[in-house]
Amino acid sequence: MLANSEVDLITQKANTLIEAMPYIRRFNGKTIIVKYGGSAMVDEKLKASVIRDVALLKLVGMKPIIVHGGGKEISRWVSLSGKESEFYQGLRVTDKETMGIAEMVLNKVNKELVGLMQKMGVNAVGLCGKDGNMIRCSKKMPDGKDIGYVGEVERVNTDLLETLMERDFIPVIAPIGLSDGYEPYNINADDAACGVAKAMSAEKLAFLTDIEGILMDPSDKKSLISELDVTTAKEYIEEGIVGGGMIPKLQNCIDAIEQGVSRVHILDGRLEHCLLLEFFTQKGIGTVILKDHSY
Repeated sequence: MLANSEVDLITQKANTLIEAMPYIRRFNGKTIIVKYGGSAMVDEKLKASVIRDVALLKLVGMKPIIVHGGGKEISRWVSLSGKESEFYQGLRVTDKETMGIAEMVLNKVNKELVGLMQKMGVNAVGLCGKDGNMIRCSKKMPDGKDIGYVGEVERVNTDLLETLMERDFIPVIAPIGLSDGYEPYNINADDAACGVAKAMSAEKLAFLTDIEGILMDPSDKKSLISELDVTTAKEYIEEGIVGGGMIPKLQNCIDAIEQGVSRVHILDGRLEHCLLLEFFTQKGIGTVILKDHSY
């Protein structure tokens, strides 16, 4: 006979599954974009947790796509080459040599993630924006400054993605695009994820970050905003409630919602199983941005 503590644990697990049921039903067959970056990419335990979560999303009927970064690893390899990483407004200044390093590192990271996904028993294919002419970009010029081979997403061709997903593969995308001159460009992974989400009319776009979500007071973790509509999000930017590196991320969220993505989530990727906790529980653990609160 099971001890009372074992029965309680089993009951708790059963209740968790029951709580998840309406969310599994609601998002079955829906496209989910996961922008994978931050600490979850360098901590092996967190990396396995994220990949396991994405595999589970696939196995319960969702259609996930991973768009990943690799900034910390790129910086390490740039340093090993004898160069010093340079940034402008949070974007990596990318000369031709640095572009070569970025492409090498991102492809390496890409194939590692594909291998982990295969280990979980789910088929995945590693891509970058060059494959199938998927991501075309122009030169990004913040404040008119030339920062090299840094791309602004102009259009996303979804033909290859749709073909792979119809054949039951999970696409894993490195943020490299092609210019009109067919040169490779390094794209900010947030921008690439938004571009893919908009083109695929995704139900959800989830950013894995190194913060809890959007906070009213950055020094107080208890000030987390669980739900935010687009109008209020714009007001927070204008009034300076949100500042620093959160501004471009929140602006990306707003743009994605206004161009057809149903929900955008900002999650703490340092927390194991953050995707499952956000998607399959009533309370959630991060910030979700919606078109309006009635949605």
